[in-house]
Amino acid sequence: MNIQTKVSRYSQEFDPPVRGDPITADRYTSKAWMDAEMENLWPKVWHLGGVLAELEEPGDIIRHNFAKESVIMVRQEDGGIKAFYNACPHRGNRLVLGDLTSVPRIVCGYHNWTFDLDGTLAKVQDPDDFEGGSPCGRVHLSELRCETWGPFVFWCMDDDVAPLHEWLAPFPERLAGYGIDNWVRVLKVSADCEFNWKIIRDNFNESYHLPTIHPELATFINDGLPDTLFEMYPSGHNSMWMKGHQATTRVDYHTTEVPAPLGEAARAWGIDPDEYNGRTGDLREAIIAAKRRLGPARGYTNYENMSDQQLVDYFHCTLFPNLTLTMSPEQLQVLRTEPHPTDPEKCVFQHWCLYPPVEGMDEVFTPLGMLPLEHDAVARHSVYGDGVSVGYVADQDLSIGTSQQQGLNSRGFKGCILPGQEKRIQRFHELLDDYVKGAPAGEEA
Repeated sequence: MNIQTKVSRYSQEFDPPVRGDPITADRYTSKAWMDAEMENLWPKVWHLGGVLAELEEPGDIIRHNFAKESVIMVRQEDGGIKAFYNACPHRGNRLVLGDLTSVPRIVCGYHNWTFDLDGTLAKVQDPDDFEGGSPCGRVHLSELRCETWGPFVFWCMDDDVAPLHEWLAPFPERLAGYGIDNWVRVLKVSADCEFNWKIIRDNFNESYHLPTIHPELATFINDGLPDTLFEMYPSGHNSMWMKGHQATTRVDYHTTEVPAPLGEAARAWGIDPDEYNGRTGDLREAIIAAKRRLGPARGYTNYENMSDQQLVDYFHCTLFPNLTLTMSPEQLQVLRTEPHPTDPEKCVFQHWCLYPPVEGMDEVFTPLGMLPLEHDAVARHSVYGDGVSVGYVADQDLSIGTSQQQGLNSRGFKGCILPGQEKRIQRFHELLDDYVKGAPAGEEA
């Protein structure tokens, strides 16, 4: 398989070699492969559990169901956050049945076993009926690691995984200038899908599909290979920098009239797009200058800490194995696929959008149109294909998933054939091989 090319632009500093492991269909269709992921992959990575806005007061709880597992994150009396498996140590009943709740104590609905917020058993029915005396104070909920970054809460099942900020590297440093700590999650949507979770991960590890699946982006985002920078980090994560506020160089937009919506973006910052007809590529620098000049007065206090590149471009951060953060100056999109509990050919897709709290701004433009700038203005779960949108561009991404899953089941599919710009897919699957086949991450299985 030829996976090297001189056309794609990879960072000299962050371009590790790949082995060329075959990417075959069994990893998308096999129950045995799915079981190996459950055993060797998912316990050894950090999982995004929720946002801090859901944990404001002691007793506030977020529940995160992941495959067959369920985890609760609980705000403590001292202000800290703890995570526990959502299972009663008595006989395994799930303790919290809703996605969000707020309680003075955690109570099992089966036999009324009651736990303090720190997971300590505080009350049981018939405490003197236990050999050795009451279990209160001696029994605890099973705790997991729990850490925070920015507006997010994460949990991890394995004590040997690196601390969160180290595991996320280099993104905490790379994204610091955006000032996302207080950004508001306006959109929280998800959908059950009829394809393996890795199909969308592959999709987010390449931009090769943009001209076909997202042609409308070409007038606003430059997806030309010489202008797009790919990076692959020692942590296993990778990124893609795409020039925004500039049309693609795959087609000659530079010598034409300014296309929509690039013209509208220019007008929003007091720029007459007609003055840039015939040189549309110059608008990007003009918008940077306008944002520097006008942004603070408009309430964008984060602009002063952002680079020129961050003011106009799109930083697509793909975290191994299943989390994507797409950064733009006024929006953070979180896109994730998680495995179905039992079926390797199904998954759950999740899409969150966060926005900076700009003084005087009541609404923001989202993938579902204009919405109030308030926490979870839209929060819903659906089944993909039922006509309920998870966001316009995300709908387009999901549209190819089912047909690809069907094709992967064909005897005619012999394994992926990748161009150089899809090298990140190759590396993703080699890292996956290392985890699933039981080898230490980064070593050959």
